[in-house]
Amino acid sequence: MKKSLSQWLTHLETAHSNGLIDMGLSRVSEVKTRMNLVPHCPVVVVAGTNGKGSVCAYLSQIYTEAGFKVGTLTSPHLLRYNERIAVNTEPVPDDVIVESFERIEAARGDVSLTYFEFNTLAAADIFIREQVDVMVLEVGLGGRLDAVNIFDADCAVVTSVDLDHESYLGNTVEAVGFEKAGVFRSGKPAVCGQVPPPQSLQNHAENIGAPLLLLGRDFGVTKLENVQWSFHFHPQTAGGLFSDGLKRNRNALPMPALRGAYQTNNAACALAVLECLNDKLPVDLGAIKRGLLKVNNPGRFQVLPGRPLTILDVGHNPHAARALRQSLINLPYAQKRIAVFSILADKDSDGVIGILKDQFDEWYIAPLDMPRGMDAESLRQKLESCGIGRLKTFENVAAAYRAALADAGENDRITVFGSFHTVAEVMATL
Repeated sequence: MKKSLSQWLTHLETAHSNGLIDMGLSRVSEVKTRMNLVPHCPVVVVAGTNGKGSVCAYLSQIYTEAGFKVGTLTSPHLLRYNERIAVNTEPVPDDVIVESFERIEAARGDVSLTYFEFNTLAAADIFIREQVDVMVLEVGLGGRLDAVNIFDADCAVVTSVDLDHESYLGNTVEAVGFEKAGVFRSGKPAVCGQVPPPQSLQNHAENIGAPLLLLGRDFGVTKLENVQWSFHFHPQTAGGLFSDGLKRNRNALPMPALRGAYQTNNAACALAVLECLNDKLPVDLGAIKRGLLKVNNPGRFQVLPGRPLTILDVGHNPHAARALRQSLINLPYAQKRIAVFSILADKDSDGVIGILKDQFDEWYIAPLDMPRGMDAESLRQKLESCGIGRLKTFENVAAAYRAALADAGENDRITVFGSFHTVAEVMATL
């Protein structure tokens, strides 16, 4: 019998003998070749510790506003798997994904594939059949050995570089930087939003001949009292890709619809990509402005309507925690600040809690019902060891959120954070 999408996903969670993560390109490259998955349009690959999803969202919305057909691969999803594979920012239907899975299954033979490898192949298969004008592909983990890296980027982005997934990517920023720089290609522009960039990333770009465009050197942001901003593009060492002395300004841009202190930098990375691909995919200023105003990326410092002020943020590592802290500091005064928090056991919870503990008066905690989730007692002990005393424990995140809503007054603030899974549980209740 034909499997439904949910049956396929249940199957894929256990289908690969080495588990959900099995770094390497040989198996997925073999199936890509068997399926003849060759993009006939520009490909943008987006890597980075944080900010990947936002840059993909900006690119997808702006290119859609400009009249192009856009295929976007992102991960993970919050509520539905279909969120991962979108055409013109709309998730594709179940039957389209199922038919692609069936084609992959028929082509793979005895080659075993992980959940994410199926995900990547299905996205490319669907986008090629849909004849999209541009593919925007978000890296799942790292870059060099991630399944997305079987496709050559016409422009590659590394949004940020910090420690995360250390058992796979290394325990230094330089090691992580090298892994993420693996998405760069010889002769193709590489955009980096990390200031300063890791030396390993710069060295790799130079070694393979990838023209590197750096935030703060080749492109940048000027804000006007948080009402408008300008984008400046003045490539210094772009390997002859641009005419000498090229200088482009995009002025009087609206502040992005995505909230957060770091979002103009993410938007600037996206606009740098637009400049790099302008010959193939020309975009007018109106499309950029509309895209900035209409962009949507749930769970990234997402402010819910109404009172008390409620913020959803998927941040789950110290780099994201620092960004969340700055964004919270920029908000108006709140009488009582409540954290609804849960995190996976394999994350740097000490780092996340230490960075954010002064931003909350009370913590409402709960376990995540999954193998990697931290149990309630471990969460409680972790918070207490960080000097946090005012905390309440609940059976699940949804119960913690409902209690926070019941306890909060209209001048209070609730922040839900710690994991994609934490935010997803709350979003499912809304």
